[in-house]
Amino acid sequence: MKKQMEQLGIILLAAGQGTRMKSALPKVLHPLGGKALFLHVLETARRLRPERVAIVIGHGAQAVREAYAGSDVRWAMQEEQLGTGHAVLCAAAAFENFAGDVVILSGDVPMIRAETLRGLIQHHREQHAAVTLLTTQFDDPKGYGRIVRDERGAMTAIVEEKDASEAQRAVREVNAGVYVAAAPFLFAALNAVKNDNRQGEYYLPDIIAIGLRQGKKIETVAVADGREVKGINSREELAFMEKHLRESINKKWMVAGVTFKDPDTTYIDESVVIGRDTVIGPNTQLCGKTVIGERCRIDGSAFLTDAAIGDEVHLRFSVVLGQCRVERGAIIGPFAHLRPGTSLGPEVHIGNFVETKEAKLGAGTKANHLTYLGDVTIGTDTNIGAGTITCNYDGFHKYKTSIGNRVQVGSDTTLVAPIALGDDVYIATASTVRHDVPAGALVFNQREEKVREGWTEQKRAKMKGSKK
Repeated sequence: MKKQMEQLGIILLAAGQGTRMKSALPKVLHPLGGKALFLHVLETARRLRPERVAIVIGHGAQAVREAYAGSDVRWAMQEEQLGTGHAVLCAAAAFENFAGDVVILSGDVPMIRAETLRGLIQHHREQHAAVTLLTTQFDDPKGYGRIVRDERGAMTAIVEEKDASEAQRAVREVNAGVYVAAAPFLFAALNAVKNDNRQGEYYLPDIIAIGLRQGKKIETVAVADGREVKGINSREELAFMEKHLRESINKKWMVAGVTFKDPDTTYIDESVVIGRDTVIGPNTQLCGKTVIGERCRIDGSAFLTDAAIGDEVHLRFSVVLGQCRVERGAIIGPFAHLRPGTSLGPEVHIGNFVETKEAKLGAGTKANHLTYLGDVTIGTDTNIGAGTITCNYDGFHKYKTSIGNRVQVGSDTTLVAPIALGDDVYIATASTVRHDVPAGALVFNQREEKVREGWTEQKRAKMKGSKK
């Protein structure tokens, strides 16, 4: 068991509304790379292996809770948003009898790296500091608290922009809003923070002034790349960060052996996994928990969500796949839609304008044109002709269709569920099938074909006469 002084806690601030986002959605729930902002920060914090994690919530509290379904965090409620200092103080109960260090993170700073936080904690402990904070340099520091230093370079204060003088506003070194503090000092200092400022809020940075007055050691650690600690307060900043993250993700996969025809138009969520030697065309979006195998081809304009794609699969132009599974060597598209519950075996072909839903197709089965397959199980090496429809819904209930192995379904066939077709069944073109069919049978609808010779000439003459 760790000594008390070596214990680590995390406080994640996620209570703000984010008024500049102009949204009913809490700021920390806006997605970045397919994941809510605060979940990026929480995932990074987890890599530090903390003993305690508290998340401070307020605006949209229930929605934030629902976004993280885990039971391994402590929730702290900030009923009124009275400033960052007040927010941290709301988490005090979660750190009762805790003598270690507490890292304070903001839920709208998603790019902070675990390596940076480890360096911050290490420096803090080596220096036996009461508080250590991250700083960085911004060409345009608007909106950030400025770091004020004396002639020797020692920090003497943090001044919020709204309380800063003109000279202080010209300072480019800013408070990144990431702290590590000894828990006993942190909460004692927060209880002494006042709200005598222009905002009438309890500022977290005021603990620095309290520490300095008490002769405590206050340290800073500089972050070279300011983007790592940049907060997101507007849609414009969110878009900027999305672009930065997308470039980083795409670079990671290119280093790992994936080819992008146009990285600038390829959007990949952080949670996606891609096998080497896969080639991805332009205007492709891979979302959620999508997994792409090795040596796949995605021609372009593809949209995949939570899809599992095996090796050597070819996704032709403009396909949509959601919550489905595709095994090795399958060919999908162009213009195909695989809806949730679809499972395609090896070497399956799904062609243009084919839609599937809750459909399980065995190895080698083909449906190449203009077909809807819903609530259906199909065996191996079956061919589904163009224009085939499984009629699975009567307005009240969904019904299943079962099709065996090596079945030949003629074009323009309607299968009225519930229905089962045995192995080696043949269905003639333009048939409507309403009953189960035994293995090896031929199904056709008896229809008399009639030909009326000279009909066209008579029709034209009649129509010309009607115009007089």
